[in-house]
Amino acid sequence: MPNWPLAPVRYAQAAIICIASLASVWAADYTGPLLDAHLHYNEEAWNGQTGPHPLPDVLARMQRNGVRAIVANSRPNDGTKALADAPQTRAAGVTVVPFVRLYRNRADYDNWFRDETIYTLVQTELARGTGAGPYKGLGEFHLYDSANANGPVARKLMQLAEKQQLAVLAHVDDVAIDLLMAHAPKARLIWAHTGIGGAPAARVDALMARYPLLMGELSYRPGLTCDDGQLCPEWRALVTKYPDRFLIGSDTWVNQRWLYYDELMRGYRRWLGGLPPDVARKVAWDNGARLFGLPAP
Repeated sequence: MPNWPLAPVRYAQAAIICIASLASVWAADYTGPLLDAHLHYNEEAWNGQTGPHPLPDVLARMQRNGVRAIVANSRPNDGTKALADAPQTRAAGVTVVPFVRLYRNRADYDNWFRDETIYTLVQTELARGTGAGPYKGLGEFHLYDSANANGPVARKLMQLAEKQQLAVLAHVDDVAIDLLMAHAPKARLIWAHTGIGGAPAARVDALMARYPLLMGELSYRPGLTCDDGQLCPEWRALVTKYPDRFLIGSDTWVNQRWLYYDELMRGYRRWLGGLPPDVARKVAWDNGARLFGLPAP
């Protein structure tokens, strides 16, 4: 026989759960500006502007998605400079934050951390700058073996970035985060694909707590969102715990990612819309704008 005095309480609890679920489903998408903090304009995309994604194409994709600024890092750096130097970029209302990438070609992915010519390349590019102004960071670089974070060039570049107050975009696992930060404790390290390699949210939380300047970039992060397109509970908790520490990005490392650029940005707008508005704005724009000194769009 049902316990009737408790029934209204149970009904009320069920109603609250139902309303909370519906609120998540019905949350309006975020509509503010976006800062794409991980964008590549690699040679296979532009190929002397005769490739499948010339400047008008990629700028149109940014413009229709409300992307008002990008962190550009490209293989080779000519792609970043093409974006930074073009009057069309400014006409599209897109601000370029240029990073020096360490790769002249794909062979450099596996050897940059001990190749002194890469250190020379970085110094040359920093001295040259771009049409959008000086470079603001280094990377993205990859370390497929975390021990290579102790390579001589990896160490020197982290120390250079710390000295010159350059941000560093690193595609590494959680072990390499500790190694890189040991070289330059005050470096502004951005963890590309935060937690990639299998680090759970709890491990990311511990690293965020240990390194106050560490920031997380959320492209290509398996397990970030659940079936409803919203952040999974552990990641929502992490983002709301550190609302000033996360960025979003497209990671257009292959041409296919350009083809899905609209879909990628819609996905971000959806789960950003499920966050408190002030948190959504920080992740979408304010955190990157603060890091790189950008004015309000």
